[in-house]
Parts: sequence; C-alpha cells; structure tokens
Amino acid sequence: MHIDTTGTYTDSYQIAMGQSLFRDGQHRRRAVFDYFFRKIPFEGGYVVFAGLEDLIDTLESWRFTADDIDFLAGHGFDAAYLDYLRTLRFSGSILAASEGDVVFPTAPILRVEAGVVEAQLIETLLLNTLNFQSLIATKAARIREVAGDAILSEFGLRRAQGPAGVPAARAAVIGGFDSTSNVYAAQRYGLRAEGTMAHSFIQWHGDELAAFRAFAQARPDNTVLLVDTYSTLDSGVPNAIIVGREMAARGHRLRAIRLDSGDLAFFARRARTMLDDAGLHEVKIAASNQLDEYVVRSLRQQGAPIDIFGVGTSLVTGQPDAALDGVYKLACAQGEPRIKVSESLVKTTLPGLKQVHRFLAADGQFHGVDAVALEDEAVPRALTHPFEPHRTMRLPALRSEPLLQPVMAAGRRLHARRSVADIRAHAAQRRALLPPEYRRFENPHAWKVGISDRLHGLRERLRQARLHPETTP
Repeated sequence: MHIDTTGTYTDSYQIAMGQSLFRDGQHRRRAVFDYFFRKIPFEGGYVVFAGLEDLIDTLESWRFTADDIDFLAGHGFDAAYLDYLRTLRFSGSILAASEGDVVFPTAPILRVEAGVVEAQLIETLLLNTLNFQSLIATKAARIREVAGDAILSEFGLRRAQGPAGVPAARAAVIGGFDSTSNVYAAQRYGLRAEGTMAHSFIQWHGDELAAFRAFAQARPDNTVLLVDTYSTLDSGVPNAIIVGREMAARGHRLRAIRLDSGDLAFFARRARTMLDDAGLHEVKIAASNQLDEYVVRSLRQQGAPIDIFGVGTSLVTGQPDAALDGVYKLACAQGEPRIKVSESLVKTTLPGLKQVHRFLAADGQFHGVDAVALEDEAVPRALTHPFEPHRTMRLPALRSEPLLQPVMAAGRRLHARRSVADIRAHAAQRRALLPPEYRRFENPHAWKVGISDRLHGLRERLRQARLHPETTP
C-alpha cells in the first residue's frame, strides 16, 4: 500500500537541522544511518521485521508538496532552503533484512545511505513505519504460535489508534493471521476480509431467529451467527441450529457460530455438543472478546473446541508494550565512521558500514547467534559481547548467511513488490527455523548477538577518542 505522506511527515527538528546543513553547503554529503532496536517486546524471544514494503513504496514517491512548502515558509524557513526542498526526492540506497525475518536486538536491521539531509528527513517516517508494524507482526506471531491450526482473524480497527488500524491489519497477517475484518486494509493490501454480525443487528429485528434467518438469506455462502445476544445456550445456539438445518435444506451450509462473552471454553464445549447432536458437525465455532496470546493458549490447553479466534484490541495496540524501541543512528559521515558515546556501552553505537551474519546449525535450523561485522571483512569466527567486552565466544565451522541485502538504489526499489501473502509465508518459514527455546513464552532463551574483533576495536578507538581526546594520538 502507498502511504499518502509527504515531506512534512517528520519531526520539526529534522527540517531545522536540514536548513543548517543546507546553509553550510553540507546537504549533499553522504551519510549512513542504521536502524535497530534494543529490547524485544512482550518479554519474548524474537521480533518479526515488518513494514519494509510500505516504507519503500512511500520513499519512491516521497516529496514536499506546494502546500508543504507554503506551510514551512510560514514558519520562518529560508527561501533558498525551501526551493531545495521543493525539488528534493529520496535518491539514496537501502540495505535491509528481508521483511518477515526474525530479528534481534543491537544488530542493524536496515541501513540507509543517502545525502545527509535526505537521510535525516526520512528518519521519523522510517521509524514510524517499521517500529509499529514490527511490533504488531511480533504480537501476531505469538498468537499464531499458540493457536495451532486454528483460523485467526484480526478484529481491531475500531479500537486502534486512528488510521494505525490499517497497517496493523497488514502486520497481523504477516505475523500469521489469516484474515481481517478491516475492509479498507483488505482492499489495499490484498488481504482476506472476514466478518460476522453485531448484536445490534439482532436487537434491530427484535427476534433472534428472525435476525438469523435474514442474515442467512443475505449471506448464504458465508453465514456466521452471533449467539450470545440474549442467552447463548437457551436461545442463541438453538436458533442457530434451526437456521443451519434450514440452510442445509436449501443446499447451503451454516459456516460458524460466534461466542463473544462469558466462559468461552464452557460455552464452546456445550455448543459443540449441541451442534453435533443436531447433525451440524461441519459448523465451526468462533470466539472473540478481549483475546490475546495468553487467553488463546489457555483455551487451547483446556481443549476448547474453538476453530476461529477473532483478536482485536490487544493485537492492534501491541499490548502491553505498545511500542518497539527501534532507533536510527548515524554510522558514517562522508565515508568516515561515526559513533554516539554514552557512559553505558548499551547506548554506545556501532560505527561504520556493517553486515549481519546469521549462523545455521547442521540440521538447518538457526544456531542462535548473529554476528555484526564490518562490511569488508570475512565472516567472523570470534565474537565479543557488544556490551560486556570481557565475554567472548568462538564459533565452530558453521554455514552463515548475510542478512542485509540491497532493496533500494538511487531512490528506486530493486525487486518486484512482494505480496503480503508471500511475506507471511516467508515469516512462517523463518520462525520455523527458530529452535523452540527461543519461541517459548516464559523465559525464552536469549539469542546471542556478537561483534567482530575489528568492529569492537574500531568502536573502542572512537570511544576513547571522544572520552579522552587529550590523550588520543
């Protein structure tokens, strides 16, 4: 989907810094920025990288419109700078992990190489797109992990933070969901749109059976009946059985009933028995109502005969974490490595052009280690902990794969656009390569990210030069 954003989809300080760089004649000097995150959300073991195709689509048409220029002129920006912005387009290059891949803290997931003003101006757009979609895709993957072969549908638009419900639907499918109730997102992303009915429809008719019959007549090939408006077991399921039998006599089939309140496991078991006793074995049971990965896991562990889960609020708002802490940091300026120094190594960045290598065990699964190395060095076999330099490790002779691959050059995408279905399949394949200890909910095994000796040495030299400039040769 093309996100309808322009150059002002950014923070004010980005445009202000751009004016300073423009006035000093530095705006075309080359910069390299890394995108990475520091903490895995949901106390989980991995993050699903999502949002890349949306970002590329937006960057290909990124510009400042005439309205944007007029607005900035009213905020005191120089006329010459605004003339520069008027014709500015993103002309940089991007290397990135594949969308749908599992990614881990500290290691760069994406690299931008562009003129410094271009690279600065797209920062907020990039972070806004990738942080949010990666958060939701990760939450969705956790729900898929416990849902087994059940159908998962995203139901969250009405509870989402405004328009964020649209990319949330996309990210949910990448993470493993099958469909969405969000028609707008389904239309634009090529997703499957699914829906049932609301309590108001039944209340409007004043009679539950009449409402069910009317809905079945209108939607004979995809009838899902909501059975808890009045009494799930005393009227809802019995009336659904009546309509299911009537549909069968007409050559149609009741697809499912939906439970939306109460003890879902109890009602699902009772409803399943009632449907089976009526000969409606093929009718599925759907459940909704404040579901998340823990509720879905509990229902599965209880053996609740639920075939379809509709998950809304907790998914599209990324509860309980609500944000991925992805950041965008300068790594090179005009070919020279740059570093941000902090008293803590955790906040000290990794300088230079880098590649991330993922190692594979003999059985083809991931080995549990990513190595961050300088781009021009061989795959490292000796690694240093990025924040605790006294901790080192040596790797056996393992196969590896580079994660960062070119996806944009000179402002244009390098590969055909991937469908959400393709990205979803790729994400499932990559998660399947994670050993189970990294996918568990309680105390997942910590993925190791190490840095090469050369990268460690470069960071330490630059760090010492900034901390103790008077003693640095």
